[in-house]
Amino acid sequence: MSAFSRNRRRILSLWLPRLPIDRIKRARSSAAPAEPDSDEPSIVVGKQNNALQIFALDDAAARLGLSIGLPLANARAICPQLKVFDADAAADAKALSDIAGWCDRFTPLVALDPPHGLFLDITGCAHLFGGEAALMRMVCGALTRQGFAVSAAIAGTSICARTMTRHVSGQIVPDGGEAEAIRLLPVFALGADEAISRGLRRAGLKTIGDVASRARHEITARFGDGFTTLLEQALGQGDAPISPLKPLPDYIVEKRFPEPVATDGVISATLSRLAAMLVAAMDRQGKGARRLEAHFFRTDGAVRAIAVDTGQPVTKAEMIDRLFRERLEALKDPLDPGFGFDLIRLSASRVEIVVQQQRDLDANVHDNDALAALIDRIAARIGGQRVVVHLPQDTHIPERAVKAAPAQHHLAAAQAAAWPAREESEPPLRPLRLFARPEPIKVIAEVPDGPPAWFQWRRASHTVTRVEGPERVAMEWWRSPEAMLTRDYFRVEDETGLRFWLYRDGLYDREIAQRAGEIVQPNWFVHGLFA
Repeated sequence: MSAFSRNRRRILSLWLPRLPIDRIKRARSSAAPAEPDSDEPSIVVGKQNNALQIFALDDAAARLGLSIGLPLANARAICPQLKVFDADAAADAKALSDIAGWCDRFTPLVALDPPHGLFLDITGCAHLFGGEAALMRMVCGALTRQGFAVSAAIAGTSICARTMTRHVSGQIVPDGGEAEAIRLLPVFALGADEAISRGLRRAGLKTIGDVASRARHEITARFGDGFTTLLEQALGQGDAPISPLKPLPDYIVEKRFPEPVATDGVISATLSRLAAMLVAAMDRQGKGARRLEAHFFRTDGAVRAIAVDTGQPVTKAEMIDRLFRERLEALKDPLDPGFGFDLIRLSASRVEIVVQQQRDLDANVHDNDALAALIDRIAARIGGQRVVVHLPQDTHIPERAVKAAPAQHHLAAAQAAAWPAREESEPPLRPLRLFARPEPIKVIAEVPDGPPAWFQWRRASHTVTRVEGPERVAMEWWRSPEAMLTRDYFRVEDETGLRFWLYRDGLYDREIAQRAGEIVQPNWFVHGLFA
């Protein structure tokens, strides 16, 4: 055994050769469960080379001699009573992604192998299910019961495992035995381009063993580095890491049930126990959770995930339990257990080191903790993006002077933010209410570049009695590719005592040009209201 093969990863490859037709039949049976299954042959067709060809077929169609790639017209001539469905690549991809999510119960390292395959990195976790053979039987049996045809194999590399699934289902290749396991398989089993497979057959290399017997430089010179790398990975002489759909969480705890559970009391109690286990695991390393995820695995293959974020590292099980209760109660779509959950998992996908603070004498620390806990509870119920704090920005543009940011992640910055101080005995420079978008108004001014004497806003007329200004604000030309006009702001008061913040968009006779000697009136807007 070579040094490379020691301590090798173990990869379970799954191939669902009839995923498109299995997906359609499964959806139809769920929509009409009372109808008996039909034995009529069914196929899925897609357009290829300007012709409708068979893309997938069921067992009944295969027994009639139909095959993938056969034109639809020929298939109808063989079997006129065929049930034909259109191919839907997006729906197939979603179905494969859903199956990958269900496989997360066996290992968190699950990767897609499009169009109809999956890779599961089962290194170090097969013993939890009774060994590799028992794990493979468990996965294949569950997918078969869900209505999917599946082929599986386990090997030390993903390419070798995938090659085995296409031709020898159910095989477990021992560590270091990859080359011997695939030696007699045809060359097209490697999954290379059709042109390469055809070239190999023309050269008399019909099996993978024939290709492996030739010198590597000969293969590379004829078929390229990519094929040589593929061959070496299939033979176990090299490997490439898989790309999991989700990053591995920092901490995971889970509870498996011998019988599915469906009651709210059992689910809540399970989450409480898992929270205590998770906190104990993080506490041993001085960590606290900033993002928590709960996954609920149903017996029918559906998976429901719920996540909560926290503003500060959480180190108490009671707080985790309370956040998830708030989140579950606020769900628009209630947590439907169906026929029950057989696995509930709680994970901390983002953690931080807990910084110990003096909490007995400093009252501010207690106040901050209480405020952060309140924000977390509100965010768990209505969403973290809806609980915001406002941060000052270094700009003189009114609508950009304040930035709304999620309170969970910017609470400390908001508390330390320095806002411009108001001068005593001076009126405020900015209105109490600033509109998100300035609203256009009609204005009469004594001179085009002077203050307004009368304006109409929202069908109401206002006669100006007092004016302060102008306050000239030039736009930040370096932030926008389009030319933006300079604004002249006025604080005005009408005859009833209402105070408005108006501005003229553009400098008269400089930014606002005349057309053939005709005076062009500038545009006016109301941007806010004073108290």
